Amino acid sequence: MSSDVSVKQDKRSLHYIIRSGLAGGVAGCLAKTVVAPLDRVKILFQASNPDFQKYAGTWSGTFRAGTEIYKSTGVRGLFQGHSVTLLRIFPYAAIKYMAYDQVHYFLMPTRKEETNLRRFSAGSISGMISVFFTYPLEVFRVRLAFHTKSSDQTKSTSLYRSFREIYHEQANLQQTASQDLLAANAKHYFNRFPILKFYRGFSATMVGMIPYAGVSFLSWGYLRARFLPPLNNNRKPTPVADLTIGAVSGALAQTASYPFEVIRRRMQVGGITRPDRWLRWGETIRTIWGASGWRGFYVGLSIGYLKVIPMTAVSFTVWQGGKRLLGV
Repeated sequence: MSSDVSVKQDKRSLHYIIRSGLAGGVAGCLAKTVVAPLDRVKILFQASNPDFQKYAGTWSGTFRAGTEIYKSTGVRGLFQGHSVTLLRIFPYAAIKYMAYDQVHYFLMPTRKEETNLRRFSAGSISGMISVFFTYPLEVFRVRLAFHTKSSDQTKSTSLYRSFREIYHEQANLQQTASQDLLAANAKHYFNRFPILKFYRGFSATMVGMIPYAGVSFLSWGYLRARFLPPLNNNRKPTPVADLTIGAVSGALAQTASYPFEVIRRRMQVGGITRPDRWLRWGETIRTIWGASGWRGFYVGLSIGYLKVIPMTAVSFTVWQGGKRLLGV
């Protein structure tokens, strides 16, 4: 009993929280850097950038799209928007992993109390908390990654420019045939409270985060409990084991949440693709379905696997290694 109490006090101490967050933030930055070029290509496919739709849907198309970006803008083009990604991912990953440690202990203070439902809940809650605090930076990142040389010849791409564009976006809802009370209210609140413009696609992101973070942490916890049970000696999980379990967790999470990711990408770039209106769930889903059917909700999924599997593997492994290094 006393050992359980000491573990509880240690995990809730400021020392533990800060070091857990630091390990998570570094893990997120390293993982995102590894897959940054793939991430940019995937965003261009998901958001239906007209310059790259001819490549969407195949692995060879992914390579060709990356090659075209490289020829057009060099290595810098493959990492366009990555500085904003790092600004976002450090607090995002730090908050996510830090929150997961705390929520996990609150729901499952001992191994006997661990269940798949509680693992899923802990992951979903921690993911939603991190998204809430860092979402505007995600919108900036997607906007920067969406711009291409041919689609935007006259303006340089920068964080400040993206901020100004989003802040000054206006929706001319009076000229749309589908205007209704909901649309009128959207116009009123977006124009009266410009900060809401930085949360385009927020609802889709929060909904999608439930299966993504939930399945990711559920798989991580279940597989570690199944294949890395507590041992009586001093053996610890190896980086190879962490990488393998992290990769499987990432693949399962990506499969479960991918349609929500496509929807939120379309909504995030709505100010560019449909400046005449605020894109909502129903309209976004109908647009995707009308253009490509159910396959439209899985465009770029192969890139998603190519990106998320190594990213999640590296993220979980560096997080665990960082915690061991920092003594938590």
